[in-house]
Amino acid sequence: MKKAMSLVLALAMMLALAACGGGSTTTTETPASNTPASTTEAPAASGAASGSFKFGASGPLTGDAAIYGKAAMNGAQIAVDEINAKGGIQIEFNPQDDEADGEKAVNAYNSLMDWGMQVLVGPVTTGSAIAASAVAFQDRTFCLTPSASSTDVTANKDNMYQLCFTDPNQGTGSADYMAQNMPGHKVAIIYRNDDAYSQGIRDTFVKESAAKGIEVVYEGTFTKDTQTDFSVQLTAAQSAGADLLYMPIYYQPASVILAQAKNMNYAPIFFGVDGMDGILTMEGFDTSLAEGLMLLTPFAADAEDDLTKTFVAEYEKRFGETPNQFAADGYDVVYVLYNALLDSGCTPDMSAPEICEKLIGQMQQTTYNGLTGQNMTWSANGEVSKMPVAVVIENGVYVSA
Repeated sequence: MKKAMSLVLALAMMLALAACGGGSTTTTETPASNTPASTTEAPAASGAASGSFKFGASGPLTGDAAIYGKAAMNGAQIAVDEINAKGGIQIEFNPQDDEADGEKAVNAYNSLMDWGMQVLVGPVTTGSAIAASAVAFQDRTFCLTPSASSTDVTANKDNMYQLCFTDPNQGTGSADYMAQNMPGHKVAIIYRNDDAYSQGIRDTFVKESAAKGIEVVYEGTFTKDTQTDFSVQLTAAQSAGADLLYMPIYYQPASVILAQAKNMNYAPIFFGVDGMDGILTMEGFDTSLAEGLMLLTPFAADAEDDLTKTFVAEYEKRFGETPNQFAADGYDVVYVLYNALLDSGCTPDMSAPEICEKLIGQMQQTTYNGLTGQNMTWSANGEVSKMPVAVVIENGVYVSA
């Protein structure tokens, strides 16, 4: 496969402007994986019983969004095992299932605090992260989410940081890519208006499209309760002459849209976002329906760098499938946290609030090179600066767009 390439220069410049600066900089690399295979399920709590940092984690391990949560926890487990294999300071890792539900995410968080959690990997999804981060802010627990991308996750919470690029960046990146590489298309948008993730990307995309001369000829919405039938939206998009369908949504409703579009002989270019990652491993999904689907992602499993190749090989050996971006996100989160803990002088005997204050200062001085980006930095509002890539599905796999 071809190595996935970066988005256009305009996107790179836009994201670079978001990078934080100042202070001394610590650059960290993640090592190649050399750990033994383990189970194919999201792992239970692991690690040494003493001299250990306690990493709690929260994500959907069951339910409709389980592909995201399991992948993130599996990737995190690989990183934990690598770190523990070095000797010295260890990590106890305790992933909890929140089913992508805000109330259950708070319950999972409280259970982890009872366990003695010092930092939180997660939550994985936006709704859960918004709910749990409010409690974590009060408790002064530091959180680094692998994939919750709404700006509401970090708003007014100095302890909440993101590894993924934000919803506005995805909306801007999509508009930039279309303007540079797909000019002249008539665009329809189908988005979920009761979901902060989908709504946030859509809002920025519409604004940027107007500024860049992209013609949006139709917008259709749906909710969680109406994501089983898109015939009305697809008929309207087709009637409006849309030859490019933008879907800032998750893979489950996207799979329905792709199937129903084929049944009505509507074949626009389909363009998605990072929530689309996972569609190829969705149980019962005909992957031929996704042929030609484009999406933005911070990780491409076909990249040729040594870190990616080693991680992909280890993940495939352990779990029997190619890792998606959420697996890579989970892996990177563990290393970012671990390196920041050591660089800030944290020790395992410190309390969660003590660790939180040190990490808040350290994160703004850290530069990280990992699976999901090079020279990643963080601003005071918890937002990461990184460059996504555009990929397209060809013959059932992701390749460069």
